[in-house]
Amino acid sequence: MLGSGLDVSILIARMVVLLIAFTLHELAHAVTADYLGDPTPRNQGRITLNPLKHLDPVGTIMLLIAGFGWAKPVMVNPYNMRGNPHTSMAIVAAAGPTTNVILAALGSIVFQIGLLYPTFTSSGTLPSPAFMMTEFVWINLILAFFNLIPVPPLDGYRILMGLLPGDMGMHLRGLERYGFMILIVLIFFLPMIGIDVLNYAVMLPAAATFRAFVGA
Repeated sequence: MLGSGLDVSILIARMVVLLIAFTLHELAHAVTADYLGDPTPRNQGRITLNPLKHLDPVGTIMLLIAGFGWAKPVMVNPYNMRGNPHTSMAIVAAAGPTTNVILAALGSIVFQIGLLYPTFTSSGTLPSPAFMMTEFVWINLILAFFNLIPVPPLDGYRILMGLLPGDMGMHLRGLERYGFMILIVLIFFLPMIGIDVLNYAVMLPAAATFRAFVGA
């Protein structure tokens, strides 16, 4: 999803951006669950800005080099939360992508006021400020829309489960054991036969939002 052809400056930019984006995404889940009454994330040390508590080493490397990766999921118990457990779980799930969209919006301010101009090209050893901020906005939007796909274990699945009537949601729970395989098919195999679901579900909405945010 994030493309290929990495050089040193691109790798540095993505490492910095992912460090921030993944950490705050997972922290948002943890803080929201804690606010709703579930002590599980706090007990597991996830109420922290320490990225080592949130990053999955393999998932981060995969995202850097293959465009597909993951962070360490925040474990929560919806039955500890106030209100309807399914609704509370949906709120916790939505907190992650929402945080990434907010980060992208904040990062885009430097482009909106003309301080920098967006660029997707970089060369040399260190990324330019313009490239760094372009990657910051773009990657946060990619993470937000990717996580909204309603396939387990992504946040979109938890949000969908919270919106569906109880009986309908129960029928979908069987998908959880196949979630990772479904993602592999969506990302790697369907594009081989000309069905690029991620283009429509992630790339196009992310690109449209990027243009709206940066004014390009």
